[in-house]
Amino acid sequence: MSSPAVLPISNPQPAAAVPAAANSGQPQPPIATPAFRALINHLSNSLNNGLSQRRPWAELADRSAFSKPESLSDAALRVRKNYSYFRVNYLTVVAAVVAFSLITNPVSLIFLAALLAAWLFGYLFRPSDSPVVLFGRTFSDRETLGILIVLSVVVIFLTSVGSVLISALLAGVAVVCVHGAFRVPEDLFLDEQENASTGFLSFLGGAASNVAAAAAPAVASRV
Repeated sequence: MSSPAVLPISNPQPAAAVPAAANSGQPQPPIATPAFRALINHLSNSLNNGLSQRRPWAELADRSAFSKPESLSDAALRVRKNYSYFRVNYLTVVAAVVAFSLITNPVSLIFLAALLAAWLFGYLFRPSDSPVVLFGRTFSDRETLGILIVLSVVVIFLTSVGSVLISALLAGVAVVCVHGAFRVPEDLFLDEQENASTGFLSFLGGAASNVAAAAAPAVASRV
């Protein structure tokens, strides 16, 4: 008697290897830059910390505390003392004046927003392996930086953006100076620790350092 025929048996490949091979040829989706997320977090934390130090607005607008200064030196002293106490409120007022000026000038707002977006997504937080390609030409990082600098000069100095920002800042500072000159600061008490940290640069120093720390890795990779 002849032996029964032996059927060939094939071992199937693991199913997990098939999707991996299939996915290797597919383009990877864009990945959000961690530095950009860090920048947003830093800005949000700095804004929250700064607003937590503001004084009550009712105290800022107390009518019984207003009087005419006796001299120009008295007005300057009042401005200095009131700014040390109401610095966050004053900066909020200046920011509100600038925002209102930009909103009432939509063309300047569009130009400024486009310039900011070009710096953020075109250079600072653009992936290093994704060069800028315009009209079929690939631009290097140095060329991109030069174009952005020239574009910034054109937008700020050759359009209405610069005049709108300067006029808004001057108007906001004028409002702050008038309020500080007529607000009597005798009823205001400022701790020594708070007094040591007053000033525009010291208030913005934390936010600026956070932004620089968030953007440093992206900038360093292009140098």
